[in-house]
Amino acid sequence: EVTVAGVAFRMLWIPPGRFVMGSPENEAGRFDNEGPQHTVVLTHGFWLGETPVTQALWKAVMRNNPSRFEDDLRPVETVSWDDCQSFVKRVNEMVAGLDLRPPREHEWEYACRAGTTTATWAGDLDILGDCNAPVLDEIAWYGGNSGHGFELENGYDSTDWPNKQYPHSRAGTRRVATRAINPLGLYDMLGNVWEWCEDWRADYGAEAVVDPPLPETGIDRVIRGGSWYSLAWYVRAAVRYGDSPGNRGDDLGFRLARGPSAPGVASGQGGT
Repeated sequence: EVTVAGVAFRMLWIPPGRFVMGSPENEAGRFDNEGPQHTVVLTHGFWLGETPVTQALWKAVMRNNPSRFEDDLRPVETVSWDDCQSFVKRVNEMVAGLDLRPPREHEWEYACRAGTTTATWAGDLDILGDCNAPVLDEIAWYGGNSGHGFELENGYDSTDWPNKQYPHSRAGTRRVATRAINPLGLYDMLGNVWEWCEDWRADYGAEAVVDPPLPETGIDRVIRGGSWYSLAWYVRAAVRYGDSPGNRGDDLGFRLARGPSAPGVASGQGGT
């Protein structure tokens, strides 16, 4: 647990390991850029935020709140990749030795899957409609349920969203940590807000990769996980989308990472 300007947040240790990145060709909702599947080996563990960055933490560091759906316990949104870089620079200046950063794309998928091989850690999607995949209800805020019980007056008009899992007329982000955790103890890895990753978006190769290098150039930065606004098939571990690093949207947020291994902390152990 780390406290910055009076706001506490938690990071969880993600141990080293290997996984198959991408989706099989028969996965429901699959996009072509999710393949070919390939083995990725992570030789070092890393730390990852238990939740997306909240508005409370953003305000403590940046002294403003760009979010449309204002609530300290909701994820910060309407932040660009460039904004996230400014945030991590400032928080690292505030807390010496913290060395926070956005996660790499392979780290994000490895942590999201948490040892599973299906479309979500809770299982594959049975897509009953554009906004209706029942397995998502317990683990993610997405287009099918993000307006169910939504309480803010400035919610997005969701009246015409097709085939919703629940009827609703206003939707938006929801408070973090209100859906079920994944097997590594992480909240909101799917849904709520798309999460910026460090990488430029690049095509996959079929060969196995050990500690993938950071792509040097590109047009779009990777975003992962889907959001409150997403149709069901976007809310899967393998989905990889991209956006201009200067773009802001009310469905764009991020999560903090640290590592590969934390200085002075033994592999597999927690720290403060």
